[in-house]
Amino acid sequence: MSAPVAPAAAAAGPVAAVAPVVAVAYHSGYGHTAVLAEAVRAGASDAGAEVHLVKVDEIAEEQWTLLDGADAIVFGSPTYMGTASGAFHAFAEATSARWATQAWKDKLAAGFTNSGSKSGDKLHTLQFFQILAAQLGMHWVNLGLLPGWNSSTGSENDLNRLGVFLGAAAQTNVDEGPDAVHKADVATAEHLGHRVASTAAVFLAGRAPSA
Repeated sequence: MSAPVAPAAAAAGPVAAVAPVVAVAYHSGYGHTAVLAEAVRAGASDAGAEVHLVKVDEIAEEQWTLLDGADAIVFGSPTYMGTASGAFHAFAEATSARWATQAWKDKLAAGFTNSGSKSGDKLHTLQFFQILAAQLGMHWVNLGLLPGWNSSTGSENDLNRLGVFLGAAAQTNVDEGPDAVHKADVATAEHLGHRVASTAAVFLAGRAPSA
């Protein structure tokens, strides 16, 4: 069986004079989504970004300041009953202050989620993230991968093994802990972090004043 393929360094694209700042704003009920958040962090860091992890259920003014200063924010939550967790919804409602002032307008956004079922209605959670980002005036970064594990030569170890395009999706059995998060799903989340940071570097380079 093929092993998960990490994102290629060559895909990083142009490098901004100043490293992009990426924040990962997430909630994890049982630790599975925290594993994905760490993978997003690792991918973004590998692409040269300064990365901050923000637990939205413990958010304080210091963390809001980190989010305000980020070039990109990656939203993450488990999928519970077909949508993001209650803790993440509370955070989303609290962003209304940023919506009113357009404080996050033109930042980049992306998302990731985990559920116990192969589908689990994860797409709805990612769409919720995307609509939240749109209301805040942010630009959505998709996964940028073809689907894996959809042919006779494919494998459950392929990147994007669940065939989701909007963001990074993971499936973990409900009777297993965070250590059981599928390695291919971890690698897919890492790819997303790398892609977000690389895209943020392009945006920053485009905004930089010409010499």
